[in-house]
Amino acid sequence: MKGWRIPAFGIEKLEKVELPDPAPQRGEVLVRVHAVSWNYRDLMMTLGKYNPRMKLPRIPCSDGAGEVAAVGEGVTRVQVGDRVAGIFMQNWIDGDADAAKTRGALGGDIDGMLREFVVLNERGVVHFPVHLSWEEAATLPCAGVTAWNALVHAGGIKAGDTVVILGTGGVSVFALQFAKMMGARVLGTSSSDAKLERAKALGLDAGINYRAQPAWDEWVMAETGGKGADIVVEVGGAGTLTRSLRSLRIGGAVAQIGVLSEGGEGIEVPLLLSRQVHLRGIYVGSRADFEMMNRAVSQQKLKPVVDEVFSFGDAPAALRRMQSGTHFGKVVTSVMH
Repeated sequence: MKGWRIPAFGIEKLEKVELPDPAPQRGEVLVRVHAVSWNYRDLMMTLGKYNPRMKLPRIPCSDGAGEVAAVGEGVTRVQVGDRVAGIFMQNWIDGDADAAKTRGALGGDIDGMLREFVVLNERGVVHFPVHLSWEEAATLPCAGVTAWNALVHAGGIKAGDTVVILGTGGVSVFALQFAKMMGARVLGTSSSDAKLERAKALGLDAGINYRAQPAWDEWVMAETGGKGADIVVEVGGAGTLTRSLRSLRIGGAVAQIGVLSEGGEGIEVPLLLSRQVHLRGIYVGSRADFEMMNRAVSQQKLKPVVDEVFSFGDAPAALRRMQSGTHFGKVVTSVMH
C-alpha cells in the first residue's frame, strides 16, 4: 500500500512510500482510509516544532475516516463495511484524562492516518454521522472534538451565552457552528474581512479585523455592554491570551487550545484573580466525547466546513496551504483507491 511519512523534519522532506499491507489481529480492525484532514499539530510535527525528539520516520495525520475492510478475531464493536473514524488518542476511551490515556496519539506517539490502510484497535474507532461525506467526517477527530470540549466542558455553554472565537481555522469554525447550534451569541476575530463575511454566513453575530483594530478585547467589552464574554475559545496562545482574559466577564472561561501566535505580554495574574477566570487547557477529548459530539452533529445535520481537498499525491501542498494561514475551515486530503 501507499503512504506518506516524515523521515526528517521539514515539509520538503515528506516522502511518499510503499508500506507493507497490514492485517488485523485479535481485537483489531483494518480500515481502508478514504480521507484525512490536517491540523496545525500536523504542520508542527512535520516541521519538528511540536516534538523535536519524536521518533522518525513517522506517518503523519491524526484525523482520518474510512471503511472497515476486515476485522480480527473477537471484534464486536464494528463490522466489515462500517464507516468509521479513528479517535485522536487511541487509549482515551472515557472519563478524565491521565498519563496513560493521553499516550497513543495518532500521528505523534504512533503512526497516523496518511496511508491507504490502517490497523486500529476496535476500541479506537467510532461510527460517524451518516449524512457526512468521507472528507467531512475526516475533519471531526481533532478539531471537532476539541471545539466541542472547549464549549461543553470548559465553557459549560448555555443558550444566550456570548462566545468569542479567534480566527477562522478548523477549531474556531467548529466552535462557531456548535455555539450557534446551542443558542449562543458568537463574536469573532480575523485578519481578513472576507473571512469574517464567510463566518457571518455561518452565523457569526459580529466580527472585527484585528489587524485594523488590534484592541479587540475593548471591542468585545463594548459588544457585551461592558459585561464581557462568557467564554473565549483561545487558539492563539501567548500572543493573544492577555486580550482574551480582558474580554471575559467575571467568572468567565478561557478554553486554551492552541499556540498559533508568539510573543505576548505574559499572563496578568491579577487579572486572573480579579476576573475569577476559569482557565482550562483542552487537549482534544475521549472517545465518549467524540460519540456525544457525533450525536449532536447527527441530530442537527451539521456539515463541517472543508476549505480545500487535495489529492493523495499532493500531501506537501496541503501542508503548505495550512502553513499559509489562508484557509477557512479544514484542509483535507482525499485517499483514492
